[in-house]
Amino acid sequence: MISGSSNRIQVDVFADHEVIIPVNKLKNAVAKVTLAGDDPLAKAEAALAQLSGEFASWMSAECDRLDAARHKVRDAGLNTSTFNELFHAAHDIKGDAATFGFALAAGAAESLCRVLEHSPVPARIPMALVDQHVDAVRAIVREYARPDINDIATALVRKLRHVSDEFLIHENRHRPDYLQDLV
Repeated sequence: MISGSSNRIQVDVFADHEVIIPVNKLKNAVAKVTLAGDDPLAKAEAALAQLSGEFASWMSAECDRLDAARHKVRDAGLNTSTFNELFHAAHDIKGDAATFGFALAAGAAESLCRVLEHSPVPARIPMALVDQHVDAVRAIVREYARPDINDIATALVRKLRHVSDEFLIHENRHRPDYLQDLV
């Protein structure tokens, strides 16, 4: 085996192959943590722990935002503005749910995002389908302390996904290439 210095490319030669190890120029750019109190990951986790008491109220506010977006859709129809508001509210819940300690709500929010993203004519999305998704997210968050919430949320999300898939398959029936990638 042949090795170069640490400032040059290293090539390890074996009977049937060679391994080229490039110079790690970033090695000197990274600060090493020496004290337990200097660990940035530990500091971030501690800060998150301090904020965790606020998570339930933040998740409740996200649910209120989703509900308000739903009511705007009901009042004004699904236009560009209301579509974006509803989509972003659902997408934020999908992303924030696990961080806030409500991971089971992410599936229902993700299903709503999927319906919005993959409907060729969003104005044809039935209001009942939007209502089912929003009500599911809110119910999962509201009932999160129940001992059987995992079973309830899993069944609810599974049913939402099934109904959403049926709708999307019907709406995309004239686009077989798109439909193939969808399901």
